[in-house]
Amino acid sequence: MPREQIPVTPRVITWARERAGYSVEEASEKFSKIAAWESGEAFPTYPQLEQLADKFKLPIAVFFFPEPPDLPPISESFRTLPEAEFARIPRQIRFLLRKASAQQINLYELCQGQNPAESLITSDLEFPIQKNLEQMAREVREYIGISLEEQCSWNTDEDALANWRQALIDNGVFVFKDAFRVPEYSGFSLYDEVFPVIYVNNSAAKTRQIFTLFHELAHLLFRTSGIDTIGGEYIKTLSAPDRQIEITCNQFAAQFLLPEEAFQKAFVGLDPTENTAELLASKFHVSREFVFRIFLDRNLIKETDYVDAAAKWVDQRQAGTGGNSYWNKIVYLGRDYIELALSQYHQNRIDQNQLAEYLDSKPRNVGTLEEYFSRGKS
Repeated sequence: MPREQIPVTPRVITWARERAGYSVEEASEKFSKIAAWESGEAFPTYPQLEQLADKFKLPIAVFFFPEPPDLPPISESFRTLPEAEFARIPRQIRFLLRKASAQQINLYELCQGQNPAESLITSDLEFPIQKNLEQMAREVREYIGISLEEQCSWNTDEDALANWRQALIDNGVFVFKDAFRVPEYSGFSLYDEVFPVIYVNNSAAKTRQIFTLFHELAHLLFRTSGIDTIGGEYIKTLSAPDRQIEITCNQFAAQFLLPEEAFQKAFVGLDPTENTAELLASKFHVSREFVFRIFLDRNLIKETDYVDAAAKWVDQRQAGTGGNSYWNKIVYLGRDYIELALSQYHQNRIDQNQLAEYLDSKPRNVGTLEEYFSRGKS
């Protein structure tokens, strides 16, 4: 018995495909009838709509809209990236960009359009690109409410990452993770007036993830979306104003995590060696390469010393999470986001299929995921 076709608006399917960056020919490899769906000559079944939602990383509810939603293409969010450079972004990263955009839509639905945080840092703080970075870092730190002394008191880099992530969430910035599978990409951010989002490569070293959080926070405070890469070769291709934004975001993250005055005080009586870099990195929960870069910028070491040390420390970049898929899901989505979805479900505002969609899981797995979630922190 053939499945019932769902009479959705053809323009919505076209919008979803184009927004995801697929041509009709590319999409036809997965959906042989998509041209007919877009012309209105035929309609997809509900299971096919589920597949479309999964492929194009959109909530399935979008396909029942009478018109395409008023959301710009993802590429327009990255005004600091040339169009040609954006087109060269690996398909896996573009997939994650669509996934992040879908998460923003999910947040609007789960929270009825209102950020649940008591304060929204990207709304309350605004900085010109020419802002003195030392002063900007002080203002952001004061707003977040975590002193440098508290930062140094954390036992491990893992604790530091968890605390910084929670601090951003508490101040309105949702932080998601994933295994990017493209190691040169550390993370990205999507600016939104209500639900700004940061995505972090969970396969990167913890200290690299921390740096990415604040590189991307700077983007959001400048009201831009951004992509953090190791090396950042594309920066050379940017126009002067956009290049300055990227450079400034890096400088802000460095100044925030290891302020000039704190570095000077900690470095007194020490030599610019690898052992010193390890000591300061451990104290401030930054990478050894980060500290060695400071030595290089101050002409305390030769560039060859920096290159050799960085090559030795490359193994700091961990090789993926592995482990239990449910714990990984909790780490990727974050407990705050999962709690939002479960709360809506237990208040009978969404059904199990919708819950599964929000949790990026199959309906049959959400019960087990909730069991793991109820056990506490992974």
